[in-house]
Amino acid sequence: MRILGWYVLLLFGAIAVGLLLQREALLQRLDSQVSESLAQEAGELDTLARTGVNPETGEPFGDDVAAILDTFLDRNLPNEGEVFLSLVRGQGPTSTSSPEPLIDDEALTARWSALSESEAGELSTPSGPVRYLAVPLESGGETAATFVIADFVAERQDRIDSAVILTALVLLVSLLLATGAAWFVAGRILRPVHEVTNTARTITEGAFGKRIPVRGDDEIAELARSFNAMVDRLELAFDTQRTFISDAGHELRTPITIISGHLEMLGDDPEERADTMAIVNDELHRMARMVDDLLLLARSEIPDFLQLEPLDLPGLVHDVFAKCTALGDRDWTLDSTAQGTIVADRQRVTQALLNLARNAVGHTQPGQNITVGSTRDLAGVRIWVRDDGTGVAPVDRERIFERFARGSDRRRSADGAGLGLAIVSAIVAAHGGRIELVSELGVGSQFTLVLPSGQSVGRPDRTTLTDHFARDPVSAGAPGRFTVDTAREDTPWQPS
Repeated sequence: MRILGWYVLLLFGAIAVGLLLQREALLQRLDSQVSESLAQEAGELDTLARTGVNPETGEPFGDDVAAILDTFLDRNLPNEGEVFLSLVRGQGPTSTSSPEPLIDDEALTARWSALSESEAGELSTPSGPVRYLAVPLESGGETAATFVIADFVAERQDRIDSAVILTALVLLVSLLLATGAAWFVAGRILRPVHEVTNTARTITEGAFGKRIPVRGDDEIAELARSFNAMVDRLELAFDTQRTFISDAGHELRTPITIISGHLEMLGDDPEERADTMAIVNDELHRMARMVDDLLLLARSEIPDFLQLEPLDLPGLVHDVFAKCTALGDRDWTLDSTAQGTIVADRQRVTQALLNLARNAVGHTQPGQNITVGSTRDLAGVRIWVRDDGTGVAPVDRERIFERFARGSDRRRSADGAGLGLAIVSAIVAAHGGRIELVSELGVGSQFTLVLPSGQSVGRPDRTTLTDHFARDPVSAGAPGRFTVDTAREDTPWQPS
């Protein structure tokens, strides 16, 4: 309504100003035409008096002003609205047809008869304004007659006013039609804005299913696309929050219940108290580790999560392998090691690889083989952890990287909380890399970190983790190869 109100107000003001200017211009034009007509008639009279010949005698008029005026009146017809008056001394005044008998005004005719010089002016009469030009004619050095050209302009002024009024009516009708069209167009233009408002109102009520239809390719369509993208992110954030709160609450409730139960049953027996305190300390340690992991996942969302530096790839892999051997009694093997450097955060990459190694230990038995290695190819640097353990079931391969996710075999280390692989995914995502998983039940699994080796890394869009999985089965019954694409090239960012 405000847009339409301003639109109508501006148009109405423009029409009003235009009509006033048009009327003034037409009146000025009429005034100019009247002045030219009066001057033309006076000029023709002067020419006749100086160069004309009396048609009755065939001689020049000389001082016979009566003959001059009679001849002029016989030969010239007044224009529209014009009246000729002849005031000859010693004779009664004569006049052509007139809306207002000016010759009846004795004071006026007496003043015109006494003129010694031409006089132009304007009179106000019951028939409207009159423009006049009075020209005295001399004979023997004295004024012998006066010729008056009077122009009644009221009728032409009325026609101008009628034309302006008609134009105003046409423009007002056009304004009404334009207002209706503007209302329709404004409604179409602002419809996406109303849809944004209505959709936002439903979102505040907790519903994320509605989206704004995108039409065209203008600014409003861009607004709709941006709003839909924002709703997608909000929906993901709310879903993630609900899932996180539910899972975190469930995971934290278990150790709290255990601690509370044992403390309530705590007796005076020293051995019993020692056993209870050991259990309590173990559960508190597990809770502390869970909180630390959650804080790490939260920090992975901020830009300065990584401290990038050039790293010697063989040295990094050897250091990680040395730390892995202390995680369990397994047959640890160092496979091929790529040469060169990589731009990465040493602490975070080490943490991701140790989490993979700890996961491998949890799914293997003492004496089984776990291999660590690295290669370099066009995609970047590939660092893997391979084991000969139980493998990952196909139904679990898309969800084991989610927070608090449990595999179908329900195996988990005593102090684990289902956050290890989620942390690995967050670290790789921050580096702009991806995770590849090749696994077969009963044969083993290989987790491969594919990290870019350049100076810039990409950060992932906030989409669900399952959107980053792509399965490429080798053949029917063969182990599936899953790629967790944790970054996209269309959202680059530079580390500080």
